[in-house]
Amino acid sequence: MKISKEFSKYAQSYDNLNSIQNLVAKKLVSLVKTEPQCILDLGCGSGAVCKAIPWHYKSLTGVDFAEGMLALHPVSKSIQSIYGDFNNENFVNVLHKEKFDFIFSSSSLQWADKLEKIFQDISALDTPVAFAIFTSNTFKTLNNTASLNSFLRTSEELYTLQEKYFNASFEIVEYKLEFENVRDMFQYIKKSGVSGSRKVLNYTETKNLMKNYPLNYLEFEVVFITSY
Repeated sequence: MKISKEFSKYAQSYDNLNSIQNLVAKKLVSLVKTEPQCILDLGCGSGAVCKAIPWHYKSLTGVDFAEGMLALHPVSKSIQSIYGDFNNENFVNVLHKEKFDFIFSSSSLQWADKLEKIFQDISALDTPVAFAIFTSNTFKTLNNTASLNSFLRTSEELYTLQEKYFNASFEIVEYKLEFENVRDMFQYIKKSGVSGSRKVLNYTETKNLMKNYPLNYLEFEVVFITSY
């Protein structure tokens, strides 16, 4: 298990809400030492993985349950984006529709209801993988300040799961995203969709959190799981 840190500094603006996710996708792609030709991207979003791949490939299929995001995904003769929800019991059928030689998933599997079932289904395909998954240490100080419990999985839980189903390397990377002021930070949390806690704070609790939050940045922790 390798632990590293990567610091990203941005004065956050509304057109830059996916800066961390884009950095994560670029790193994930950089960890792949081959040039797979038939690629599946689970939870593809607007195409961060697709945009990060530098080599020419035969086909890339992006799957996501957010139709608005799919509408933003690149499309070409070699790229298609389709609707699919990996939390759906029938999702395994999508995996068997086409023979893929590599499976990516960046910044999405943390939302899986039954991650072990997904890992089990994917491992049965005997296909190399590269996953980037946010952990419960994302927004760690914010959650501690607001007395919130993250519903994301810990890095230890993810390590145990990947050890069970994949022959893979496991790296933990910490990021931070800096802001010019607390208000910009909370606008980011509201609009970016990366919040890691289920409880919604009321007005007074939010005001107190903004007042007492001790940092000028948010923390993110991501595990990278890549096949040998």
